[in-house]
Amino acid sequence: MASQAADAPGAQAASFEYELLEGDPDHLRTVVATPNKVSAWIDPGALKLRHRIGRGPFGDVWLATHHQTAEDFEEYHEVAVKMLHPVKEEHMKTMLEKFEDLFSKIRGSQGVCWLHGMSVISGKVCVVMKFYEGSVGDKMARLVGGKLPLPDVLRYGLELARAVKELHSNNYLVLNLKPSNFLLNENDQAYLGDVGIPFLLLNIPLPSSDMARRCGTPSYMAPEQWEPDIRGPLSFETDSWGFGCSIVEMLTGMQPWSGKSMDDIYNLVVRKQEKPSIPTGLPPAVENVVLGCFEYDFRCRPSMENIISVFESSQNAVFSEGHWSGLGGCVVAEKSGGSGYTQWFLSKDPLQVGDTVRSRKPPNSGKHANMSVPEGTVVGLEHSTNQESYVLVRVHGIHDPVRVQASALERVTNGLAAGDWVLLKQEDKHHSSVGILHSISRDAFVEVAFIGMDNIWKGRASELQMSESYYVGQFVKLKTNVLSPRFQWPHKQGGAWATGRISWVLPNGCLVVKFPGRLLLGEDNSDYLADPAEVEAVSFSNSPGVVKKYQHLEDFHWAVRPLAIALGLFTAAKLGFFMGGKISRKPKPLRNHNASSSSSDTQNAESHAGSNPAWLPGPVANIIFREGVTAPTSR
Repeated sequence: MASQAADAPGAQAASFEYELLEGDPDHLRTVVATPNKVSAWIDPGALKLRHRIGRGPFGDVWLATHHQTAEDFEEYHEVAVKMLHPVKEEHMKTMLEKFEDLFSKIRGSQGVCWLHGMSVISGKVCVVMKFYEGSVGDKMARLVGGKLPLPDVLRYGLELARAVKELHSNNYLVLNLKPSNFLLNENDQAYLGDVGIPFLLLNIPLPSSDMARRCGTPSYMAPEQWEPDIRGPLSFETDSWGFGCSIVEMLTGMQPWSGKSMDDIYNLVVRKQEKPSIPTGLPPAVENVVLGCFEYDFRCRPSMENIISVFESSQNAVFSEGHWSGLGGCVVAEKSGGSGYTQWFLSKDPLQVGDTVRSRKPPNSGKHANMSVPEGTVVGLEHSTNQESYVLVRVHGIHDPVRVQASALERVTNGLAAGDWVLLKQEDKHHSSVGILHSISRDAFVEVAFIGMDNIWKGRASELQMSESYYVGQFVKLKTNVLSPRFQWPHKQGGAWATGRISWVLPNGCLVVKFPGRLLLGEDNSDYLADPAEVEAVSFSNSPGVVKKYQHLEDFHWAVRPLAIALGLFTAAKLGFFMGGKISRKPKPLRNHNASSSSSDTQNAESHAGSNPAWLPGPVANIIFREGVTAPTSR
């Protein structure tokens, strides 16, 4: 591997100068040397396919021989060839260019499988890589129960997390992390065997329209991975979900969602927001980081840096006498400071002295719970050994700096902070113009998520302006000038757009809206999606005129009516059960020669009571029959 890695810089190194000594040390000659760039292209004639050794969602894997020749050497290498499903000829050039860029950046990277190059055989793009004897998945298949011991899981996990981070540092995602793609060399070291093929295939049409085939393997896919342009975008933390699934499988021997169909997995992960079950008894920090990998909102998941830190600290973990030791000082933190944000979310933008800050809003909220710092400047940092850190903030109008929990503050640059709703000044018809700001650097470079984009949009803060924000619980309807909305939206009787209530806000600003008043027989999900650029907020205060105010009250009525109906039916059932019990406990008639006659009369009376409201107490009859009841007269 060392000799191979030595060749890798040749693809990236810049030209350099050296001095050539020609006999006389007083006469040195400066020579400029430029290394030869290693080409990613392999002549198809130099590859001899032998037999197929695997099959995956993106193509087949073949064992092959690579014949290399030059003026002074001739070599044969046993290689693995990933032959991808065919792409249209007009997209072939784009695919080759993408791989060429990837090849130049990661060839020889630590922990990533060694790439020989790429070729085209029978109209199919082929990725040629070093042949490894087996994978972590193969090793698991040979073990009783199919699960690995914790030390092996931590070691493999650390090696792979470092490899994934290497790809991330070059702005590439893997999107296909799973044990069968974790290759093992002769020294039992794990290498990442997928260099981001699903990421390379993004926006390249394939013969199959099945989105899951392009974006990963269903059992390991994050929620946003299923529909990245709608529920995305894809991010580095998308790989954290796949990493977590792989760790769970290595620990349990069971594939996540084993036995479920693709549609079942979609409903569980995307709609119901369920998470894979993790085993108990793990070191606390490991359990915490794996649980964090399964946060529905990818912004709340740990990054690869977080995962590496935890796995490094847990390498020597030992469980003895009911507790763990050798954890390397790992600190397990819950949601920090009661802010509602995970420790992973808060760790991605640590504050520095000189930052402008303001109080942070709770997630999915329309207003601040406590605006203790409307705006201030960080003048000091307190490094604490516990789970919470504090900063000193200079606030206008207050003489002494205020000591505030760091998690309660957010950094503001050019008037913007991560999580703000923003509007593109220059509209792009390919995606929504309203999105959510994911990050802003201290020099005003921004990253924004928009509906209609698979990836994060990057630009300058000057290209954005503040937009109206939306939050859970808010009533919205489509704007009157929207004739053909991006997503399906229901109508009221008469043709006007219906009013719904926001139940969730996705990371790209896509609104999940419910219409509780709509009875959807045979459907288990009443969610609708909405583009924030196409809706407007509706409330009693902003509804002009009596008619509009009445319509909003009507919409609110339909939003709460199902609950009121359910409570009414429950109350009626409870009262009916209670009164029925009272009536059934009347004294038994005396046994005499007229016993049969009395029994018959009693049955007739009970039958009459069951069909006549007058036999029930007035309030109960009103609840059940919805009509007035005349109280029975005394005899």
